[in-house]
Amino acid sequence: MATKQRILIVDDDENINDLIALYLNKECFETKSVYDGESALHELTVFKPNLIILDLMLPGIDGYQVCREIRKTNNVPIIMFSAKGETFDKVLGLELGADDYMIKPFETKELVARVKAVLRRYHLPQSMGNKDSDAQCVQYPDLTINLGNYSVLYNEKNIVMPPKELELLYFLASSPNQVFTREQLLDHIWGYEYIGDTRTVDVHIKRIREKIKDHDHWAIETVWGIGYKFVTR
Repeated sequence: MATKQRILIVDDDENINDLIALYLNKECFETKSVYDGESALHELTVFKPNLIILDLMLPGIDGYQVCREIRKTNNVPIIMFSAKGETFDKVLGLELGADDYMIKPFETKELVARVKAVLRRYHLPQSMGNKDSDAQCVQYPDLTINLGNYSVLYNEKNIVMPPKELELLYFLASSPNQVFTREQLLDHIWGYEYIGDTRTVDVHIKRIREKIKDHDHWAIETVWGIGYKFVTR
């Protein structure tokens, strides 16, 4: 019997917690609800969730700080949600390491669909193992991106990178010197199920650049007004 995937729900509104848990339990997820940031950080090592649904407005430590603390040691996927719908709040959440961002009020069915989509993408490395890893590997001087085992080797060091960042880097590096629009990248990496905007691509590129610096022989370049390309020199 397959082990149920565990979802940690973090919201100080008990009714919202119960509603989300009800729908996720119907989809055969195991859920646990907590109501503040300190409890969320505690359950990260106790409950060991496969995904976290995280509200921003929490008593004590807010959702932004919780996400920041989690990302120091753990790449568990995080879906943030909040009544705040401003672009700044969404971009800040993504910059801190969230995998998705939803605005309250939200459709419960949409939340369940996003949970499934994020989990499919996140667990792809484990399901793929090392099968055909050589066929899914691109190499440049001081940089190796392996989609087969979801690893990045940069300057002889392993770089920890969440799945979508790695997939975005791999996709660009697999087609050197080709320009991709933000819409093309959003569609390819997040798929039609993802309801987002092109700022999501910009945020992930920024996070990749913080870990992978431009090289004498290659770089990720911004094509202003269009998108991005991986250039070789």
